[in-house]
Amino acid sequence: MDTLIKASDALNRFVIAVGKLAAWLAIPLMLVIIFDVVSRRFFVLGSTKLQELEWHLHAILFLLCFAFAYVKDSHVRIELLRERFSGRTRAWIEIFGMVFFLAPYCYIILYFGYDFVLRSYLSHEVSSALTGLTHRWIIKAFVPLGFALLALAGLSSILRNLVYLFGPERLRERASLHLFATSEMEMPDKPPVTS
Repeated sequence: MDTLIKASDALNRFVIAVGKLAAWLAIPLMLVIIFDVVSRRFFVLGSTKLQELEWHLHAILFLLCFAFAYVKDSHVRIELLRERFSGRTRAWIEIFGMVFFLAPYCYIILYFGYDFVLRSYLSHEVSSALTGLTHRWIIKAFVPLGFALLALAGLSSILRNLVYLFGPERLRERASLHLFATSEMEMPDKPPVTS
């Protein structure tokens, strides 16, 4: 069980590092958008390349930070139902969801995404706009890459849930603080602290 929690920690560190690095793309994205808007409004200079660069930076930012959001438990959930369950039930639901929904979805995207990128690369695909960006395969490569990161985040969560369900008490607490952390960082099966 120690190995599982260490593997989960290593996967989390990797996904978080990629997410934090990718988050810096927000700065060039904002600069490109500001420059594009100002040049269109005041200098009547429209650029298809700038507009496509905005889309590409936004897509890369989203795809590389998707797994980061999953690790940080910032993705959309049906909290109304989930919060009523015990920690063990939530762990089983999480494992079920990852094995039967997240993993197959990531596999399909990775399986078809490889061919998607390869065909784009081999055909030297460019933008459909006359003055658009070239090397379309680069942006397409981020689709399977983003879902590979999401699969790693899901694997990390599965490992942590397994430790929570079957591990010794000292590791269960460590896993649960990460899996079911609330704003007060309480254990999930303990009643909330009231003031």
